[in-house]
Amino acid sequence: MIQTVVHSQHQVAGTQPRIGNRRKLRVPGRLTWRDASGALKFVSVVTRDVSDVDVFVECQVPASIPLYRLVHLQIERTGRDCADLPAVLQHGKVLSAVYRVGPYRSSTGTPQGYALRLLVDPMRKTTTH
Repeated sequence: MIQTVVHSQHQVAGTQPRIGNRRKLRVPGRLTWRDASGALKFVSVVTRDVSDVDVFVECQVPASIPLYRLVHLQIERTGRDCADLPAVLQHGKVLSAVYRVGPYRSSTGTPQGYALRLLVDPMRKTTTH
């Protein structure tokens, strides 16, 4: 943890320090959101990087989600038992915001994935019943 703090003090200008410790983790999930007209949309995703405060997901089919759009992320039941999965993602839908759009695929013109900020209190203790 001390290494992370020291590293973040010496960031190159223009880059943003990472908030959480990321883990490479591939589990299936689903994003749901409402488009500009209010229609409910959804897409199957696979996580790539996961931390307690953010997740990078790759869409299984082309999807266009605007930057800063509020979405709900839900990990599929088959992936919820993963030991490295943060507790907040093991218990249903999590309200999130798209804060970075990945590079676009030339074949489809849609992003390769999305970075999502989990809109949860990082200090909150999750209890299991």
